[in-house]
Amino acid sequence: MEEEEAGKKKKKSKGLATVFSVFTKRRKKKGKPSLAETEGESESSLQPPAQLPTVEELKADLERGRLEAAGPLLALELELQEAVAAGRASEEELVQRQSEVEALYALLRDQVLGQLRRPLEAEPERLRQALAVLAEQERQDHAAAAAAAGPPGCPGLAATRPRGWLQLWRDGVAQAAAERLSRRPAADAEGRTEAERAFLHMGRTMKEDLEAVVERLKPLFPADIRVVAAYAESYHAEFASQLAALTQFELCPRDTYMLLLWVQNLYPNDILNSPKLAPELQGVRLGTLLPPTQIRLLEATFLSNEVASVRELTARALELESNRWTNDEAPQRLDGHCHSELAIDIIQIISQGQAKAESITLDLGAQIKPLLLEELARFLRSYQRAFDGFLERCRQLRNYRANVIANINNCLPFRTSLEQQWQTPPDLRSSLLRPLNELKSHGFDTLLQSLFGDLKPLFKRFTQTRWAAPQQTLEEIVSAVAERMPEFSELQDCFREELLEAVHLHLVKEYIARLCKRRLVLQTAEQQQQLAGHVQANAQLIQQFCTQNGSPATWLHDALPRLAEIIRLQDPSAIKIEVASYATSYPDFSKGHLSAILTIKGNLSSSDAKSIRSILDINTGAHEPSKALFSLIKVGYLSLYTDLLRRAWRSCGTTPCWARQTSTSVTAPRGPSGCPAFFCRFCPGLAEELAPEPLELEQLRPDDPSCGAGALGGSSVDESGACTP
Repeated sequence: MEEEEAGKKKKKSKGLATVFSVFTKRRKKKGKPSLAETEGESESSLQPPAQLPTVEELKADLERGRLEAAGPLLALELELQEAVAAGRASEEELVQRQSEVEALYALLRDQVLGQLRRPLEAEPERLRQALAVLAEQERQDHAAAAAAAGPPGCPGLAATRPRGWLQLWRDGVAQAAAERLSRRPAADAEGRTEAERAFLHMGRTMKEDLEAVVERLKPLFPADIRVVAAYAESYHAEFASQLAALTQFELCPRDTYMLLLWVQNLYPNDILNSPKLAPELQGVRLGTLLPPTQIRLLEATFLSNEVASVRELTARALELESNRWTNDEAPQRLDGHCHSELAIDIIQIISQGQAKAESITLDLGAQIKPLLLEELARFLRSYQRAFDGFLERCRQLRNYRANVIANINNCLPFRTSLEQQWQTPPDLRSSLLRPLNELKSHGFDTLLQSLFGDLKPLFKRFTQTRWAAPQQTLEEIVSAVAERMPEFSELQDCFREELLEAVHLHLVKEYIARLCKRRLVLQTAEQQQQLAGHVQANAQLIQQFCTQNGSPATWLHDALPRLAEIIRLQDPSAIKIEVASYATSYPDFSKGHLSAILTIKGNLSSSDAKSIRSILDINTGAHEPSKALFSLIKVGYLSLYTDLLRRAWRSCGTTPCWARQTSTSVTAPRGPSGCPAFFCRFCPGLAEELAPEPLELEQLRPDDPSCGAGALGGSSVDESGACTP
């Protein structure tokens, strides 16, 4: 009997030695220990006792938080398994012993998971002990699963493996993440909404906690536990859960934007791809915080909200600005120029909408750009209509002209923004700039209206005096313009140049219009050369004055000198060459204008005049002019019936030098037989000459020698239409 008991003790001692060998073996290996390696190293400090402590002693140790008791407890569990396998005890005794072991494991589990639940608050050594116990329990679970765990030979015992402490730890991490992220953030002084404060709190908490896991826990945890991935997955799941709950409610535009900003930009870029976390999360597949379909719906809502906001803000800005005009408020002065904040406000509103979309994703920024440009086009059309209404209704206000100048100056920042910031295609940019060009043009017309009105009687003096003193007349015109120049000094420099170009164009245009009045007929080459010299001198004066004042209209420099050359030339062939060249430079130079100029050349035969006019029938291949000149000079469309009538009278032996004119009709003279002169169109041989030529309605050009000499020695027609010497 004694030998049998000694054998049992020997066998028991051998079994315990095997158990404690788990904690006494040490492996030397480079690199981070794995889960299996940790259980072999971390408990090396625990020496197997000479005799196993009792259940009461283990309970007391575990209640005091002594994790060293994990080794003896595991030994008790293995001893129980040996007893079950050997059948050395009754079922009742085995059940009792198992319940005691499981009660002790419950205490140990609470101690271990308690340490791991708040690992950043635990002492490093205590944390290592807890991790060693967790690693050993996970190893025992794997071993039991491989051996089809479950105490054989005793159906009354419950299966205790796997205990799943590692999963319990992961559940604890998820619970800690939920607690950390669900805390209600305190109100701040920056006026953030509740949702914005929640986003900021969750994002900051997650980033700070994961960085702490990387810096402080990863070096302590076995690599097999993948502590960084466990925390990242738990925090990500909780973050996504709270956002999903938030999307179930109707969000205001501000919260919709903030939600998208976090989901699409801040979370993936500032948190997951932060310098400290990106290397640790490369192998962790977290995905997006919201499903792609939900993100697309939120993006569509954001675009709609943003467009509506831009429309409302721009309309409000225009209303405030137009109220300032109608209330006769003077505009600001900035660097000597009339200034308005409207353009700056509108550009800022549009740019902020673009920037908000791009802050979410660049793709969303590309989606919103055409929508914002459409809203900008809508605004510019409204702006032009409001400005035109102001021009029409508020002429008597004291600050009328200053506000007109301020609005013209507004076109510059708009144009600069479209050309540089938005980089729109040329056709779209042209469409967007059209309302601004109309606004500027109408503003120029308003500013120049009184000046051009003052110049009109001075230009009339050219024809009223039969070009007796053209140099003196033009000098008076230039002086009148110079006196008004200070009125435009508050325009931006580029617009002042454009306005000076408009003045330059007006001077040239009105001068040509006076030449086209058909009130001067010069019979001799000397007279024509004299007039050409006057035109050349006047052209030089206009060019010099306008250039000195900043006009960039170099395209106008040749308009008058080359007309003077046409007047000076006597050879029809030379005139044809000059006319062809002139028409190439000024494609809107028509037969009507040419006929009016040729009227001055009283010594030019009708056949030569017709031949010269035919030059304009030849397509020179010139493109449409970018700027108009002769299309602005209106000449009436009285056909060449006047010349035909004159030739008809000559064929009848009569040369009348009078022709009555009314505002709407010309009284045709009668021939010797008393019949009207238009009977000649039925005469044989005249059909070829019936092709109409556009002539100015208010003039007829007699070239009869009986007409007296005008100021330049030729004949002219006075305001009543009668030929006068």
